[in-house]
Amino acid sequence: MLMPKRVKWRKQQRDKIKGEATRGNFVAFGDYGLQALERGWIPANVIEAGRVAAVRGAPDARVYIRIFPHKSVSSTPEETRMGTGKGEPDYWTAVVKPGTILFEVGGGVSEVDARKALNKVAHKMPIKTRFVARRKA
Repeated sequence: MLMPKRVKWRKQQRDKIKGEATRGNFVAFGDYGLQALERGWIPANVIEAGRVAAVRGAPDARVYIRIFPHKSVSSTPEETRMGTGKGEPDYWTAVVKPGTILFEVGGGVSEVDARKALNKVAHKMPIKTRFVARRKA
């Protein structure tokens, strides 16, 4: 499962997701990408499910994951009384802003195959996404 090796603090506050992505918002490694259109959290198990879908959708392509789950999300157990403090870290999630590239596909794959593979990934994601191609320099 994707998660950081070490963190300075185990528990984090929720925070607001403001603005649009200023970094990681263009296709840099592959030829085609999947871009987020909404803000939200993408859990580590969903990122892994997207990776598996991309690899199976285009087996001869090179798949790049552009997001990483740095944020810990904690939860208290069911039927716990108030005042027992913050719960233990439950899972890890990636904080995504609109415009962030989530996955990239490259390695000489055709646009049709890349579109099919990234469409399978998009169905796994909890936010709206779109297919984008690399900018011509």
